[in-house]
Amino acid sequence: MLQTTIAGSLPKPAWLATPETLWAPWLLEGRALDEGKRDAVALALRDQEAAGIDIVTDGEQTRRHFVWGFVEQIAGIDFSKMVTIGIRRNRYKADVPTVVAPVERRRSIHADDARFARAQTRRALKLTLPGPMTVVDTIHDAHYGSRARLGMEIARLLNDEARELAALGVDVIQFDEPAFNVYLDEVRDWGVAALDRAVEGLACRTAVHICYGYGIKANVDWKGTLGAEWRQYEATFPLLARSRIGGVSLECANSRVPLGLLSLLGDKDVLVGAVDVATERVETPDEVAAVIRAAMEHVPAARIVPCTNCGMVPLPRAVARGKLEALGAGAALVRRELAGR
Repeated sequence: MLQTTIAGSLPKPAWLATPETLWAPWLLEGRALDEGKRDAVALALRDQEAAGIDIVTDGEQTRRHFVWGFVEQIAGIDFSKMVTIGIRRNRYKADVPTVVAPVERRRSIHADDARFARAQTRRALKLTLPGPMTVVDTIHDAHYGSRARLGMEIARLLNDEARELAALGVDVIQFDEPAFNVYLDEVRDWGVAALDRAVEGLACRTAVHICYGYGIKANVDWKGTLGAEWRQYEATFPLLARSRIGGVSLECANSRVPLGLLSLLGDKDVLVGAVDVATERVETPDEVAAVIRAAMEHVPAARIVPCTNCGMVPLPRAVARGKLEALGAGAALVRRELAGR
C-alpha cells in the first residue's frame, strides 16, 4: 500500500549534461556518451532505491528532453527545419522541429534503455513517454494540417513503442500530458481518444501525468494567474474516469488544486504529487505525509501512489535526493499509521 514513485525525470550529473537546464546539451560524444548515459541511469536507480522509492524510473537520463527523446527518432520529423513557436498556449517559446511527411517509427526507440534499466533493479520499473497531445504541442506541423490527425498518428506510434517496452519487463508505462491542463476543449474533442489509442492493448499498468509544469519561471508565473483555486482537473478528470488509462498523476503539494476533485477519477489509481518541484526547499517527511493523508480523505489508500508533482531535472542533484528521501519517509509514516489501526 502507498507504493511510492516519481513523475519521471531526475537531474543529470554535471559530467553528462549542463546542470539545472531543460533541453541541456550533452557534454560527451560517441561511446563516452553511451557509457555516460548508462552510468547516469544506474546512479538514478540507486538514489531512488536508497530513498525507499518502490516504483523506480530511469530518471530520463538518456534523453535531452521528455518529448525530444521520443520524436528525435521519428521519420517525418525534420530537425534541420527548426521553428520558434509558442508552446502550452504561448506560455513560453521553444525551437522545435517540423513535421514534413507522414510520421513513422524507424525502430524501437527506448528498448535498449528499458533492457538496461530492467537489468539494474529488482523493483517495479516505470518508464515515461510523452503523451500524444503534448508531442503535438511541442513540434511544428507542416504536413497534417490538423492537431487531431497528427495526435492520433503519434498515438499509434506511442502504442507500438509501449507494447515493446511492456514485453521487455516494464511494469508501468506513464504518458506525460501537461498539455491537458491547457487545451481543455481539445482534451474533450480528441486528447483522451488519442491517449486511449496510445494505451490500447497494453498488458502492463498505465498512467497519465498531468501537472502544471516544471518549476521554471514561465510555469510559476502562469500559476500565479490561475486564481485562488486551480480547477483545470475538473474538466479532464471525468473524461479520464471513463478512459482506458489505469492511473492519473497530478500536482497536489503546495498547490491550489481542490483535493475534492480527486473523487472525479472514479476507480483510477491516483499518483498524488506530495513533493513540490518548484522550490529547492526539501520537504520534511511529516509534510509529505500530510499531503497523503489529505488525499486519503477522497481516495482509498489502496489506490494512492505517493509521487512528485512533476519532473525534477531542473533541480540541483542534492535537492532532488533530499526530496526523494522525504517522499519515501513520508509514505512510510502513513503506512505505519495504517498498519497500527
